[in-house]
Amino acid sequence: MSEEKPDLEPVLKQLYNSLFMLLGLAAVVLCVVLLYAIVAPSMDFSSPQPAANPQNQGTPVAAAPAGVEEEEIVDGVHVASGLIVAEGFETVRAQCTACHSGKLVAQNRATRTGWKEMITWMQNTQGLWPLGDNEPIILDYLATNYGPEETGRRANLEEVEWYILELD
Repeated sequence: MSEEKPDLEPVLKQLYNSLFMLLGLAAVVLCVVLLYAIVAPSMDFSSPQPAANPQNQGTPVAAAPAGVEEEEIVDGVHVASGLIVAEGFETVRAQCTACHSGKLVAQNRATRTGWKEMITWMQNTQGLWPLGDNEPIILDYLATNYGPEETGRRANLEEVEWYILELD
């Protein structure tokens, strides 16, 4: 009577394939952990991200520049944001500085219609949420504090020493 030996080759191949896949998975996990360890120290996970909620009055605002107190106001201007402190300021700061600096707002001038057009452009192209009941407050603030300036003529030149050009 002859004894048949069990065929171990398929079992060993399956074990080899399982070990190979387990080793590959461990290598991927190790790479992710190493990448995280390298990148994480430079990432600032504590900084707030803008909220997408259009009615959120607690929307994070831009951080104050170094050496400036967050709520410092000098000559009626909120130093951290660069915005004039007036009626509607808090709403504008909450809604506008969620995406960009208040100084970007302060450098522009427009009529109420012009500001409405800018808001519509931001909503159509930049992902600005509907402002709802905040829109008239924002438009009033912007038109009042950042409306067109009447510059008029330049001042007359004073104490100028004139000379005559002689033509040949």
